[in-house]
Amino acid sequence: MSWLSLALLACAVVAVIGAEWPRLSRMLGFEGRQRRRRERRKAQFRVVDGDGGPEETEDFAASVERDLAQLPTIDERDRRN
Repeated sequence: MSWLSLALLACAVVAVIGAEWPRLSRMLGFEGRQRRRRERRKAQFRVVDGDGGPEETEDFAASVERDLAQLPTIDERDRRN
């Protein structure tokens, strides 16, 4: 092999790496780690059947009312300032 063919081969390798770099960095870099971590978290989720009857509906309504009561509010005089 001559030095010219080795140089052309090296340039071709560099060109391929440069062309594929965005895809490789997405798969192997920070975004890829975040995506894999999110997929692992989502795999632990489970589907809950919504047909739990009236008792479950009442529990849900009570929890929503509790959550709404705990939200911070803005008084009228604070809104005017």
